[in-house]
Amino acid sequence: MTLPALPEESFRRVLCVVAHPDDMEYGTSAAVARWTARGIDVGYLLLTRGEAGMPNPPEETARLRVAEQQAACAVVGVEHLTVLEHPDGVLVYGLDLRRDISREIRRFKPDVVLGTGYAVETPFGFDQADHRAAGLATLDAVRDAGNRWVFPEQVDDEGLEPHSVRWFITPGLPGRGATHGVEVTGEPLDRGIASLEAHAAYLAALPDHPAPKDFIPTFTAMSGKAMGVEHAVLFRAHDLQAPPDFSAETGQD
Repeated sequence: MTLPALPEESFRRVLCVVAHPDDMEYGTSAAVARWTARGIDVGYLLLTRGEAGMPNPPEETARLRVAEQQAACAVVGVEHLTVLEHPDGVLVYGLDLRRDISREIRRFKPDVVLGTGYAVETPFGFDQADHRAAGLATLDAVRDAGNRWVFPEQVDDEGLEPHSVRWFITPGLPGRGATHGVEVTGEPLDRGIASLEAHAAYLAALPDHPAPKDFIPTFTAMSGKAMGVEHAVLFRAHDLQAPPDFSAETGQD
């Protein structure tokens, strides 16, 4: 079965929430490049500055990685970048994290929130703890942001109105729960690769890390087969405003 395209006509603003600088650039930013080229406004919310990701002193690393993230954003047309200062490597799921993500959702007012997975085990091994905390907090913050009585100080004191998101999406893999895809053949893929290349100092500090052009096209080609196109990025998409489908539980067609 060929996966359908994510219905881009149904959204104009996308907020991407990740734990670290570079988390968006391992393929997903190619979809962002397509969206921004089509006039869709995309914002990034980074929960940490990535200061634990290199052998340099943490403050030096933080400055370097944020600068590289700014360069990566410019490559794919992202103008709205917010970087928080939760501690890298020991990100804690909880109300503080949910509150900060909710604030950005209410401020940016996206139609789509792109989060990360929150499972312990992935096809590539055990996921990093920060990724899991970020993914679960983002999922919960999507609901929090729409409820006037959750974090009411943001409404009463900061002037941020509740905001209900239409789509919640997370990166997907062929045959492993992906529901939709975004074709990135051509320029979007090239810009996606270049966005990871913008993290030059970070990648240089990782032993034996392959060049972005040597592996990203391989993954996007595998995903493209699921859509019947040359290159794609896949997502598991949830339409939060769709009526509930009880047929799976009742056995009805």
